[in-house]
Amino acid sequence: MSIGPVTLPVGQTPVLSVVPMPADANQHGDIFGGWIMSQVDIAGGVVAARRARGRVATVAVNAFAFKQPVLIGDVVLFYAEVVRVGNTSITVDVKVYAQRNPAVLETTFVTEATLTYVATDGSRRPRPVSPAQD
Repeated sequence: MSIGPVTLPVGQTPVLSVVPMPADANQHGDIFGGWIMSQVDIAGGVVAARRARGRVATVAVNAFAFKQPVLIGDVVLFYAEVVRVGNTSITVDVKVYAQRNPAVLETTFVTEATLTYVATDGSRRPRPVSPAQD
């Protein structure tokens, strides 16, 4: 099921890096899709909150595709970037890679997703996102 050698995004730093444990896996040793989805939401939320300069809430999972399984002990790297900013919303693309077999390191592209977040105020009501920032 391998799709050939994969390289990590050049010039980018992962937003999140996690090693899944046995409690995160099914009886076959594959990590639960829900666990991956949760981590994707965390990674996307970090980037969205940074752009919103404050609290955000997930309002939509626009797309989610599992490409390859994640295994117990993989180092799972989550790369996220803002792809659209609306009046109160921020859309983020998340790409997920797994690195395994440290003796002969193998990197695999495992998941990609697009999520939309809404910036919220202290009362958890939508608030405007400020114009583009550095």
